[in-house]
Amino acid sequence: MNALWTYFWPVFAVALAIGAIAGTVAFRRPRRRTVALGCGLLAAIAAAALWHGPLGAADQFSGRIERGARQALDYYEMTKVTAKLQRDPLSRRLILNGPADDFQHSELVRVLAQLPGVSSVGWSDKRAALPLIGESALLAIVGFLLGLVLAYLVELHRRYNAQWKW
Repeated sequence: MNALWTYFWPVFAVALAIGAIAGTVAFRRPRRRTVALGCGLLAAIAAAALWHGPLGAADQFSGRIERGARQALDYYEMTKVTAKLQRDPLSRRLILNGPADDFQHSELVRVLAQLPGVSSVGWSDKRAALPLIGESALLAIVGFLLGLVLAYLVELHRRYNAQWKW
């Protein structure tokens, strides 16, 4: 499981397509450029929010990470230690809880930080982490902007070819 493929790639791909469509409309109709770009950006962020919540990607993502952490803890025979993703809002920070000595504290943090999709691991949830929906919204904005660049390049190519009259 890789966080890029399971959670972030669909958000990026949809935002890229929305950016390309909005850019095509915006570059061909200069009077409606602001409206097209604004609606496209809102649609990309809304698609990321839909993917995160109602479509259930965040629940699947957190379930896979917590299952992988439980398997790693069982492998190291740390059955009394629990690992959950930080909630309210959901982030990629893994919070550990349970009895462990100093060596186990540091080694569990090191081992569980290597799980795919985990950004950081800690024994307390006092440190704030970037929410998962915020990460997906930022990636949607990046995908939207890249879609705009692609639409601009296509429009430049179209205008260049339009100058030739055979």
